[in-house]
Amino acid sequence: MPDVRHYIARAGSLFRVPADNPELTRAQFQAFSKQVPLLYFILITNSLALAYTFLPLAPTWLTISVPALLSTITGVRMLWWLRQNNVTSGDAEVLHSLRVTNRIAGPIGVLFVVWSFLLFPYGDPFAQGQVAFFMAVTVIGIIFCLMHLRSAALIVTLVVIVPYVIYFMATGVHALRAIAVNQLLVSGAMVTVLFIYYRDFAALVASRKSLLAEQAATQALSDENFRLANLDALTDLPNRRRFFSELTQAFAEAQRDGTRLAVGIIDLDGFKPINDTYGHSVGDRVLIEAARRIREVCESVGQQVHLARLGGDEFGLIVAGSPSDEDLLALGRQITERIKLPYELDTAHTGLSCSTGFALYPRSATAADALYECADYALYHAKRRARGQAVIFSSELEAEVRSRNLIEHLLRTADFETEMELVFQPIMDAMNTRTTGFEVLARWRSPRLGLVSPADFIPAAERIGMIRTLTRVLLVKALAAARTWPDDIRISFNLSAHDICSPDGVLPLIAVIHASGVPPRRIEFEITETAVTFDFTRAEQSVLALKAIGCSISLDDFGTGYSSLSHVHRLPLDKLKVDRSFVRDVNANPVSHKIIKSLTGLCADMEISCVVEGVETQEQLDSLRRLGADYIQGYYFAKPMPGDAVLGFLTRERQRFANADVAAEPVKFAGAGI
Repeated sequence: MPDVRHYIARAGSLFRVPADNPELTRAQFQAFSKQVPLLYFILITNSLALAYTFLPLAPTWLTISVPALLSTITGVRMLWWLRQNNVTSGDAEVLHSLRVTNRIAGPIGVLFVVWSFLLFPYGDPFAQGQVAFFMAVTVIGIIFCLMHLRSAALIVTLVVIVPYVIYFMATGVHALRAIAVNQLLVSGAMVTVLFIYYRDFAALVASRKSLLAEQAATQALSDENFRLANLDALTDLPNRRRFFSELTQAFAEAQRDGTRLAVGIIDLDGFKPINDTYGHSVGDRVLIEAARRIREVCESVGQQVHLARLGGDEFGLIVAGSPSDEDLLALGRQITERIKLPYELDTAHTGLSCSTGFALYPRSATAADALYECADYALYHAKRRARGQAVIFSSELEAEVRSRNLIEHLLRTADFETEMELVFQPIMDAMNTRTTGFEVLARWRSPRLGLVSPADFIPAAERIGMIRTLTRVLLVKALAAARTWPDDIRISFNLSAHDICSPDGVLPLIAVIHASGVPPRRIEFEITETAVTFDFTRAEQSVLALKAIGCSISLDDFGTGYSSLSHVHRLPLDKLKVDRSFVRDVNANPVSHKIIKSLTGLCADMEISCVVEGVETQEQLDSLRRLGADYIQGYYFAKPMPGDAVLGFLTRERQRFANADVAAEPVKFAGAGI
């Protein structure tokens, strides 16, 4: 019995529209809706032909009334299905339509069969043959039209063919019996074709579903890859690639609409020391928090602001909507104010600032990449002269850019041997004002520009990658001059970040030292806080290499950069040089006084010497002596002098000390320098 029920259930399922496969049901509906109007057209035309055949033979109600009723029913259904081609239906509506068709297929088939059998007795042999032909041809056409709805096709086949065969076999007419058998065999073949076609159709729908699923998965993966390729993984902001893509699009829109467009670049001031001191984990959290704060500011302003992380501690802004200068400066101030708020990270409490450079289209540039370069230079200017503020690229900065480009161009073709000159500024013992050494300062006498300040050509040489070549040339010249000095006079030479952080380190400089004949103990190299923070690991390796051959190391401009005390403690320093900015108002500003006192105390605790720059008055000298400075230099003693004036300066100084006891007041050599 269980087997019988199973087969009965399977047989019953052939006559139902399945509801467990929405994709198959929708595919059936889409294909079926295109063929149903044809099905009803076949019924109407064949019925009218049969009614016309029996018009003089059968009663009017059978030849006119019944065909009219049947044609109306099928015509209404045909019109309904024609309208479905322009209607988007949901899965439930599709299933309902197919089930309605399935339910009415049997009754409509019965009506046409009964009508045909009622007409049959009124006809002559030819008319009766027309009935057999009508039923046979119509059922075959209907089966073809119902190929995509197997259950309805089977129902129609059963309600038409079974009575058809029985009726014509019962007539006793040999020809009609042959037609019935023939129709039965043809119908069986048609049903076989129906099952095969439906199976293949269902398989095709399933494969299409699988293909669509694969395509959807591929598209989803492609979308995710695109998102990841254009998203910064740390901050969830658009990355550099996305920034420049959006900039290109925004620039094209601004050109088309004739509106203003601004590009901004934000650089976090003081991030690298935090990253080096507390580690990359804390640094990443600071970046995430900074990005969140900048995003909130951008979302709160009225303009259309697109924010991206360009890399490291730099962020990019695209400000659309015709922003004014005031709008950009206000945006920069808001961002800076938010960035300056304290960062509480576990036990670490730290602070940041930021500098921002803006450039405005069409005033600053007429191309997207040029606009970005202008914003980058505005940022460079802000970090040099307006740290912690927003700067908009202006005509003055444009003139600076042209000057900078000219300097870079001329540096590439300059003859360093003949065009570079050196001057030397004395470094004095703070207590007895005796000269202990000279700091080397470079000057460039360009044939086209004349005398160029090192503040201009040194950064230019760094930008174009020529600083290391320039350093070697200058070091050779400086050591050649030092070789002519007394053995107790030291020489102090400045190194850039590129000199001490390059992959091959200071090996080229060590080779120059060995070839010069000057004892390394007389050579002191000055490095800046910027150089230390640029790449501390390589800077430390370079410092250790120079110390290993006997050179001294001094940390220049201490107190103005962002190096941490941990760096100072880890480096084998011999001196700290206090920047002149603290000396200028040491007697008027208690803060400067306390800073210098703290720095001299730090040097004493670390057992290293303290050198103070920028001494210009006797009062400053007296204060620095009381504060514990070991060495001093400045215009109060001598301006930087050419190499051929050094020996004369030293000779006069030694004669002065030989002819008198240590003077109560130092002699000011105003005419010794240049």
